[in-house]
Amino acid sequence: MSKLRGYLALLLVCFLYTVFDVVQRAFVSPLVKIFPKARIPVLGRWIRAMAYFGTAPLRSVGGASVQFPPQVVPCAPGKLILMNHQSVIDILLVVKSVAYGYPRIVTRARYGRFIPLISHLVRLYQYPTVDPTANPREVLKMARAMAREARDSDVPIAIFPEGTRTKDGEIGSFRKRGLAKVLKGRPWTVYVFVVDGYWEKSHAKDFLADLSALDGRVEHAATLEWTDPDADPGPFITKVRDIMSERLAEMRSNNTPAL
Repeated sequence: MSKLRGYLALLLVCFLYTVFDVVQRAFVSPLVKIFPKARIPVLGRWIRAMAYFGTAPLRSVGGASVQFPPQVVPCAPGKLILMNHQSVIDILLVVKSVAYGYPRIVTRARYGRFIPLISHLVRLYQYPTVDPTANPREVLKMARAMAREARDSDVPIAIFPEGTRTKDGEIGSFRKRGLAKVLKGRPWTVYVFVVDGYWEKSHAKDFLADLSALDGRVEHAATLEWTDPDADPGPFITKVRDIMSERLAEMRSNNTPAL
């Protein structure tokens, strides 16, 4: 029965996202082109709606516990969101951390091509893209371009500094080069979030198993100020990782069920 609920929940999400793809291309994208001053509020409402309806079937049909983060990040320039990465759901969680707007999420370049809804979303929201499989010269070129886009962005930037989903649930090693370039681009207010409970559901196919066992949590671990772009970002990056690791341990030691 639990496996059937997982199938039904995933089918419902796929159906909803197919509808969203049509609506996004036919209505949302033309709307922000016609009314560019309304871009941030329109795209903010749209992506928050997708985040809600992308997780609602997992809760109502699959029986999963999916907790959204507090909306503590203002939709403004100079705001940087850092979150550990356990699952595809993390994308929906980081979206909900921004009040009255949306973040631009640093994304792998391959997601910008041939994926229904997602590829168009990457272009519509102007996500900075990187390709860690490219040759070193291209990787450096993309990192510099990503840093420039982050510096000049009029909305928050979100980065998963591990660069990939964890395989064991722990905080992985950070890919420091890109993050360091972003930090050296300007002063930032940095919002650190920690998620847990999702790492065994890292891919969409994993949701076909017992969803009722999923107890997802997310917490705002810290708000930090990065004030000197000329400073060495290494110690700051290490501090962020330490904060994430400590908060993850605290979350696991607390047996209170996620709301």
